Amino acid sequence: MRKQIAAANWKMNLEKEKANELVESLISEPVEMKDNHAVILGVPAVYLNDINEKIKNIDDYFVAAQDCSSNNNGAFTGEISCSILASIGVKYAIIGHSERRMYHNESNSLLAEKVDRAFENNIIPIFCCGEPLNIREAGTQNNYVEVQISESLFHLPAEKIKTLVIAYEPIWAIGTGKTATEQQAQEIHKHIRNFIAAKYGNDVAESISILYGGSVKGSNASSIFSQPDVDGGLVGGASLKADEFKEIIKGLK
Repeated sequence: MRKQIAAANWKMNLEKEKANELVESLISEPVEMKDNHAVILGVPAVYLNDINEKIKNIDDYFVAAQDCSSNNNGAFTGEISCSILASIGVKYAIIGHSERRMYHNESNSLLAEKVDRAFENNIIPIFCCGEPLNIREAGTQNNYVEVQISESLFHLPAEKIKTLVIAYEPIWAIGTGKTATEQQAQEIHKHIRNFIAAKYGNDVAESISILYGGSVKGSNASSIFSQPDVDGGLVGGASLKADEFKEIIKGLK
């Protein structure tokens, strides 16, 4: 069975004391998980090393960088390379989040370079894709997501693409309280899987975990995650509350 993942994206939240309290709450009485479950904490970069140390003895808990540079090293002030992330034990990196695309004008070609840098350093990309409201209202979301995936991922060989994680995030549902219906989530997750299968074959497509990211919370996680092509969630605001995030972890199938 594919890996089922509860991934937290803290974004630019939580000062150090609150961050430590949240992690301690999560690991002091961890949710019982199945062999195919994983919890990934996408935390601000300044906390990556400390939190990685806190969770290193907790099975199937990992940290993720919220971004990475497309460059290996050099005079790029403020950037963090995948080699630096790997040197402190980071195993995952969120790449192409809608906020990075929107506020930092990240293109599909740039994201392809970031994906390559991640793989070169044995970091697993959590590649984000998804459409804004006007695209959803026009009914062209499938083509929109296809372009994001093909331009950023389809240069990869099968042995690499089968190991990454995809997070579908309907931009119109992030932080708005709106959530795609279970049917809407399943439809586009299935479309993404079929699109990858057309390029790489069913075996590759069936091995990729595809997460849903859009106002996931404890009360709706299990119903969303129950869909056959939804393999967990990339969770924003609800991941900042330990009890809420634990309920989301419990919703993994």
